[in-house]
Amino acid sequence: MYRIAYLGNSSAALESELVAAFLQGLRDLNYVEGQNIVIEYRWAEGRYDRLPAVVAEAVHLKVDVIVTTGTPSALAAKEGTRTIPIVMAAIGDPIVAGLVPSLARPGGNITGLASMSPEVDGKRLELLKELVPGVSRIAALWNPTNPNNAARIKQVEAAAKTLHLTLESFRSVGDRKDLDKAFEGIVAARSEALIMESDRALLAHRALIVDFAKTRRLPALYPYREFVQVGGLASYAPSYPAMFRRAATYVDKILKGAKPATCPSSSRQGSSWSST
Repeated sequence: MYRIAYLGNSSAALESELVAAFLQGLRDLNYVEGQNIVIEYRWAEGRYDRLPAVVAEAVHLKVDVIVTTGTPSALAAKEGTRTIPIVMAAIGDPIVAGLVPSLARPGGNITGLASMSPEVDGKRLELLKELVPGVSRIAALWNPTNPNNAARIKQVEAAAKTLHLTLESFRSVGDRKDLDKAFEGIVAARSEALIMESDRALLAHRALIVDFAKTRRLPALYPYREFVQVGGLASYAPSYPAMFRRAATYVDKILKGAKPATCPSSSRQGSSWSST
């Protein structure tokens, strides 16, 4: 009976589709929860400061593999253990985040899938410009406590220059007070549209963000299709379910004796578009 720790950046409700994809990937490899594997689910609920304690729990349980669901949980897992194998189910850029020296030779105890997708950020801007002909001022909402976002917002700024757009950057760590401040800034800047960077803490407030965009009549392009499910205009992002399903293959290799250091990390599996 193998024991796997699943470290979620957000909540069981927000990651239900990802968990389902991961479990299906395991079933495809003949692993069935409750029969030959036990999965210890731990959730940060969008509070990244909780992750070190969550990792400590997993280490105390002496799990065989730790599966992380984003950059914050992957970084916390790396700090929490140098011996237990870590599989990144989805992460932005593990090299920029300092998790691995390269995808081909990750070294250490970490491997998995990366959504290294600077072209996705530029594509969102391009699509938004197509959706809103004549748009010139766009607000970018992002969480600075997510380690990947500082680099990604620079890529968005570069794409905006190429597309001759004015980009206004607004930060929010994902709590209501901070979001309200960002909303005030977006209104004051007279932004004509909204774009976001991927972040599970902000995803938890998707209904609030979508309602703000609708109230202010701001066309918005989101980083998760969950925003579309609560009434958002459209989303464009890596296919996260496909990545989580494939993460099971890394878990399988490790449970069969492979070392993370010798398992090359790989990049994302396509992108998906959703719209209302």
